[in-house]
Order: sequence, then C-alpha cells, then structure tokens
Amino acid sequence: MNIQKIIAEELGVKLWQVEKTIELIDEGNTIPFISRYRKEVTGSLNDEQLRNLDERLTYLRNLEEKKATVLSTIEEQGKLTDELRKQIEDAMTLVAVEDLYRPYKPKRRTRATIAKEKGLEGLANIISLQMTDKTILKEAEAYISEEKEVLTAEDAIAGAKDILAEAYADEAEYRTAIRDMTRKKGKLVSTAKDPEAKSVYEMYYDFTEDIKKAVGYRILAINRGEAEKILTVKIEAPVDDIIRYLNKKIIYKADHDSATYILEAISDSYERLIAPSIEREIRNELTDMAEEGAINVFGKNLHQLLMQPPVAGQTVLGWDPAFRTGCKLAVVDPTGKVLDTIVIYPTEPQKKIAEAKQILKKLIDKYGITLISLGNGTASRESEMVIVELLKEIKQDVKYVIVNEAGASVYSASKLATEEFPNFDVGQRSAASIARRIQDPLAELVKIDPKSIGVGQYQHDMNQKNLGNALTGVVEDCVNSVGVDLNTASAPLLEYISGINKTLAKNIVTYREENGQFKNRKELLKVPKLGPKAYEQCAGFLRINGGDEILDTTSVHPESYEATKNLMTKLGISDEELKSGGMKGISGKITNTAKMAEEIGLGEPTLVDIVKELEKPGRDPREEMEKPILRSDVLDMKDLKVGMELKGTVRNVIDFGAFIDIGVHQDGLVHISKMTDRYIKHPLEVVSVGDIVDVTVIGVDMEKKRIQLSMI
Repeated sequence: MNIQKIIAEELGVKLWQVEKTIELIDEGNTIPFISRYRKEVTGSLNDEQLRNLDERLTYLRNLEEKKATVLSTIEEQGKLTDELRKQIEDAMTLVAVEDLYRPYKPKRRTRATIAKEKGLEGLANIISLQMTDKTILKEAEAYISEEKEVLTAEDAIAGAKDILAEAYADEAEYRTAIRDMTRKKGKLVSTAKDPEAKSVYEMYYDFTEDIKKAVGYRILAINRGEAEKILTVKIEAPVDDIIRYLNKKIIYKADHDSATYILEAISDSYERLIAPSIEREIRNELTDMAEEGAINVFGKNLHQLLMQPPVAGQTVLGWDPAFRTGCKLAVVDPTGKVLDTIVIYPTEPQKKIAEAKQILKKLIDKYGITLISLGNGTASRESEMVIVELLKEIKQDVKYVIVNEAGASVYSASKLATEEFPNFDVGQRSAASIARRIQDPLAELVKIDPKSIGVGQYQHDMNQKNLGNALTGVVEDCVNSVGVDLNTASAPLLEYISGINKTLAKNIVTYREENGQFKNRKELLKVPKLGPKAYEQCAGFLRINGGDEILDTTSVHPESYEATKNLMTKLGISDEELKSGGMKGISGKITNTAKMAEEIGLGEPTLVDIVKELEKPGRDPREEMEKPILRSDVLDMKDLKVGMELKGTVRNVIDFGAFIDIGVHQDGLVHISKMTDRYIKHPLEVVSVGDIVDVTVIGVDMEKKRIQLSMI
C-alpha cells in the first residue's frame, strides 16, 4: 500500500506535499509549527489539511500494522495462500481486514467447533459439495457414534449444518455484500418501550429512516434514548434480498437433496450469526459518522468562540448570578487582576435590591467600572433586571454584556482555580472567570476542559478520546494563531503552545517567577528541560514586549531574524519604526517577491508572512471578528411579538439550526430552513458562533419557553 499516494488522492494535494509533510511529522514537528513556519516544505498546507493528513496517516499506518499481524497469524497456521495474501494486502479498511481474518481467528467454543470435535466436518463437506448419489440422511448414518454423542442421523445433520452456518458467516465476500445491501436498503427503526410515557424522545417513539439517509443528530438522539432505556432500536435489513443472494451464491444444484439442508444452514447462519454482527457494525458505523460530524461542528463552534475579540481596556465587574446563596461579584482591572470580590442578594429569597444597588454604585465609583459581564446561568434574568434599573439611575457610562458561563463552575472547582485563587471560594472564582471571559476569551477558556464549553451537541454521548483529541487540536490552532505574551501567559495557556507540554509550561512560569521577566526568546533555552527542539517549535508563537530584541514582539521565527533584518535594511525600516506600530504599505515597495526572497535567503511564503508582520507587528487575528453586543436595556420574553426584528449573537450552531441570544435570557432557534433562501447542507455555511445577525421573531411559546426566529 502506498500510504502517501492514497493520502494525496484523498486530500486532493500533490504527492510531494504529502511526502514532505510526513517527514516533518516523523521528525517530531507539531502541526501549528509546520503550518506556520514550514510553508515552503509543505506547499502552504493549512492547519485543517495538516490535521486531516496526520489523522489519515495514523489510520493507514495502524491498518498496515494490523495486516502484518493478520498475515503472520494465518501463516503460522499454514493456511496463507497467495490469493488470500493479496486480498489482505489490497484491503483498504480495518473492517475488510477483519472480514478476511475471521475464518482464521481463534474462536471461543461454538456450536460449529463442538460439531467438528464430533467428527462431523466430513458430512458438512458432503452436503456442501451437492454431489452425492445417496440421500443426506443415508450419508449421515455413517457419522452416528455413541462415544461422540451423535446418537442419530438427524443429530449428525444438525451438527453439519452448524459447521456450514459458521463457514457462511465467516466468508468475507458474503459479509461485504450483505453489509452493502443493508446499508443501501436497510432502515433504522426505533420504538418506545412505553408509548404512553412523556419524554424528549417522543418523535422517535415510532420512527423509521433509511440507513443511507440517516442524519447525525437523529442518530445521536436515538442512541441516547436507547441508553436511557426509553427506546428500542434495531436495523431492519432487506432479509429477502440477502437470503436470495446467499442461496444463489451457495446452492448450484437446487434439485439436489443437499439443497434442503443448505437452505436451513443459510437461514440459521444469517439470523443467528451474520445479522446480529452486521447490525452491530452498521450501528457503530452510523454512530461513528454521527460523532465525526458532531465533533467537526463542535470544533468549528469552539474555534469561533475562542477567537472572539478581546474587549480591551475595560475595568469589568464579573457577575455570577444565583438565588439562595446570592450573586457573587468580582471586579477585575484591564490586565485581568482581581481588585475586589463581594456577595449581594438582589434575587429570591432575600431580594435585597436596594442594598445591592448601593453596593454596586460604590464599586462603580471606587474602581471606575465600565462594563458588567453577567453569566447566563440560574438567576441571570433576575440579575439582568437589577443591572438595567441600576444603569438608568447612574450617570456613568456603564454597559453590560451577557456571557456564556458554560464550564465556569468546572473551572472554579478545579485544582488550577484553587492554585490561582487560593483564598477565594468557588463563587468568587467563577465571577472572576466570567469577567475575564469578556476581556480575553481565549486566555480564560483554555483553563477549562474544551468538552465543558457549551457549544456542541450530545458531546457527553460520544467517544471522549476522539472528541478530546479533536478539540485539543482546535485550541492549539487558536492559541498558536494568536500567540501569547511570554511574560504574562498562564501555565494552562502555555501548554497549548507548539512544543510545550504541561511540565515545560510550569517550568517556564517557575523560571519567570524566580528570574523576573524574559528579556529575549533565547532565554527560553535556560528553562529546565526546554531543549533546542522544543525551542524551535515554540519560539515563534511566544511574544516578548519591551525586551532586548524588537523582532521578539512579532511572530517572525528566530531562525529568520538575520534575513528579516536584511529585509528591513533594504526597505529602510528602523527598529524604532517597528516599535511604533510597524510600516503600513511596505508590501508595495517589493516589486518582485520571488527575487527579494532569493536575495535575502527566504522562501516566498515566509517572506510574505514576514512583510505582514512588519506592517503590523504582533497583529491579532481576532480583531477581524465581530465585537460582542454591549447592552444597556433589556427585553422580556413576553415583550416579543411575531414580526419583531432584532439583532442577536449566535451562541451555538448545531446540525439543524442555530441558537441566537436576542437579549431575553432564552435563546431563540433559527431552523436551517429559515437561514437563507438558497439550499444549504449545514448551518455552518451561513453562521458561526459569535456572529451578530439580524433576525425576525416568527413564533413564541411561553409555556415551553421556545422562541422561533428567521434570518430570511
């Protein structure tokens, strides 16, 4: 198998790009590093292409290992033919290899193995050959043996049929054909265990869908309903077609006495051995397909959420709402430092609204608070009412914003939060996190397990390892795309930098605490256990402001410093000009990029990247994203009227639509059919998490607390 060629064809890229990328991966380079600093080598493959390539490389290498193990095992049994070897070597999936291996795989004691122990394999062969002149009953009499517990000819035939049934079930060609038929003509069927019971799965109480048309989110919903013992789920296969196929393949003398027994063996083989196995495989396939789609959507949502633009320069009041235990507040300065924390009780049962307002006014005066960041959890609605009343009573220009607090409670109870705020309780930590989420979403959200950030669907029902790997990749890409300040970054943020693991991240922070701020990137090599390879991988993503080397403030990699300074000389750019915000329009000074790249000893893609950095040093890609909506007034769900036009923020995108925050505490749903006039396969073609969109109210159900919106 030519792995490189297969990957190149699948990804639609050149063979040399795949070969060079695999070399880089095998040398221990990370995906963010390869994507950013090895564009000449890979032909400018992006993060997504590189991660897909890496994933397929792992799968195909595992496939080759499996083939080698299977070939070795069958050869040891002395049963490996040239034809079988070729079939195994040509197999393109693990399932195909398993099918071919099945007849040779060590089995537990089955009905067929028991029949073989009784010496009935010869009778099975006689039936299978369909050539004997005698009746099968007569042939079976020769196999009667009291010693082997074969007491009658009927016992012998039953054992022979067990041997045949297992042989048919182990035939790779049959399994492949039956699997394909079931995929193409089968149906996924779910029914209710108790049709009278009320549940969120009622639409699946009597549900049938063609397997080939099965949709990911419905598969995951059905799986959950089955796991909660509310639904019974099965695959309805085209049994008549399958039996017809097997009969045609196996019986070539329909009028022979053997045919009757073969028909019985075929029926038993399918019902007892093949159907349950194929059903499991197809259910797993459907689940894998659904999970892959859901993980992909979750990843794209998470990327958008992490890349939300920071709201810089504001002193923020973080507000963690609650009823009985009171609302926890934390005042955070523009650098993220917590200045004060307090608990107020404006909600039920205390409802000390006047007292809460007095405390809030004093905090606003004392710290110059300009923005209130309100978590969207329990009692958020009631807290919002108090905030809006307060803003009308004060002269200061203070706005508020509602922040998705998913994962804040997970963070506040974590070991990390305890280390960061040892003297705070979980409520105070949560309030500080809610404030920082608006100041720098990326830096704060990396402290939380990505699975706990609420922008997915059915994330707790899927393969957690696959989900974790995919989401970690998304966070890595985001962190490395933005870059981090080496002198202020927390250990959790540093962990996601290319080449830096948990130990190195802690060592960097410890070194910084013991030796003061880093003066230049080279100083990283003094950090314990951070060697030349880790330095190569991480250096370009770590920024140092006010240090010894001006280029350390940019994403230019140290390996390109000499060439960059040469370029700056040629273009007449001084260090001071770079410090004062870069040189806009210098790309226009380079008339021939290829020639300039050759002159200074760089690849053309790297030169283009460096020029962008010199024009705008340390540019933040998040600046291009839409800023969150800052509010000063509030609507109630009961204020909504059909036809009302509003602005809203996309909070979550799922397979069948998107949830939009329109400022009424309850997010509204825009169904996929109400997003655009044109046909789309997925909502992500139109919207992303964090987008600001115009919507029209088309339905309000106060009882079920559902809001239907349209973007058309």
